[in-house]
Amino acid sequence: MTTALLFLAGFLLGSIPTGKIIAKRMGIDLQKTGSGNIGATNVLRSTGKLPALFTLIGDMAKGSLAVLLARSFQVSTWDEGIIGIAAVLGHNFSIFLKFRGGKGVATSLGVLLVYAPMAGLSTIAAWLLIVLATRISSLGAIVSFSTLPLVIYFLYPGAKEKLSISCIMSIILLMRHKDNIYRLIRRTEPKVGNKK
Repeated sequence: MTTALLFLAGFLLGSIPTGKIIAKRMGIDLQKTGSGNIGATNVLRSTGKLPALFTLIGDMAKGSLAVLLARSFQVSTWDEGIIGIAAVLGHNFSIFLKFRGGKGVATSLGVLLVYAPMAGLSTIAAWLLIVLATRISSLGAIVSFSTLPLVIYFLYPGAKEKLSISCIMSIILLMRHKDNIYRLIRRTEPKVGNKK
């Protein structure tokens, strides 16, 4: 019962549409602007750097807080990860946006920073390096999360629960990026800063 309630709490926490709230305060409907996504990349594209930074921090905080909440109830490592994933799912399918939402990159990173800190930092570093080199945010997310299970395997040897959670997290993120993958193959994926 405790785990089920924490899963629901994690989902509700993740459902808070940080980017949409921030953009709305600036008179912009984020879901009708740019890519229509509620994440930091579209906020950057639609409103600017500072709102995008606040969105990134807010979306990461949702994932981190979900895991910290679970940890405060001393649940298992597996349950901690599942409740973190609940926050990611909440972001992706927000109850406040009729079960629409973002791609879950920042929220997933927030989960990792608490759940598997070394892997979280490694994933952020990989994402940043790829984005700086290519200016394509989705490519950074796809590559860094595709390699996440391997990173977990080497950084946390024997931690089967963390490895399983990382695989689930990676699959969810890749599924949410299927359209981006298609555009990357066709070389039509917009770059960070492009107003489209």
